[in-house]
Amino acid sequence: MTLISNLKIKYSELWKSMTHHKFVSQLGDGSLPPSIFKAYFLQDYVFVNDLVPLAAQGIAKAPDLNTASIFNKFLIGVLDPENDLFIRFFKKLGATKQDYSSAKASPVTQAFGDFLVRTSLEGTFDDIALVLFVTEGTYLDWGNRLLEEGANPKNLVYKEWIDLHGPNVLGELVSWLENYLNNNSKITLDRAEYLFHTALRYEFLFWESAYNHKNWFDD
Repeated sequence: MTLISNLKIKYSELWKSMTHHKFVSQLGDGSLPPSIFKAYFLQDYVFVNDLVPLAAQGIAKAPDLNTASIFNKFLIGVLDPENDLFIRFFKKLGATKQDYSSAKASPVTQAFGDFLVRTSLEGTFDDIALVLFVTEGTYLDWGNRLLEEGANPKNLVYKEWIDLHGPNVLGELVSWLENYLNNNSKITLDRAEYLFHTALRYEFLFWESAYNHKNWFDD
């Protein structure tokens, strides 16, 4: 059995809790309250600021140029088209420039981001690849499932967000990461389990935090 298969089996309950969260289900059927998606989207915008260093360090620590180019392609996608998408979505969600330019990280977003940055700076390329597999692999899982189920919410923002996390966008990257981790990674099992479980736990808590959002900064 492969490394990724073992990890997904060991943490299958948490993986399912993340990929089948009520946020995802309601995103698919269109019943997710816009206020919840807006809260999530603002935090995701903040989160990307820490995802970028993870990808950038992946390029710097890549074992060869071909691998670096794969991470570079992902980084370009985050910095250019995805940034444009954020701005476009914010307008549709009724979030002003002040809202997103001054958005602060919730405790979960802060902790998750700190974990990403520390892993990127102190970890190896294999560490970075494993964490990126969790962040992108979980999103591909729920995105692909909703597409296969024929999810077609009337809210066009929800529909596009689902489409952006299907196999046409994330499939190649996630497949490459899984193949690399299974066949070329030198990461120890203990280290792999720690990184996989920690990243997966934060992905689940990210949904939870968004769904039960509060204004942390008014306390």
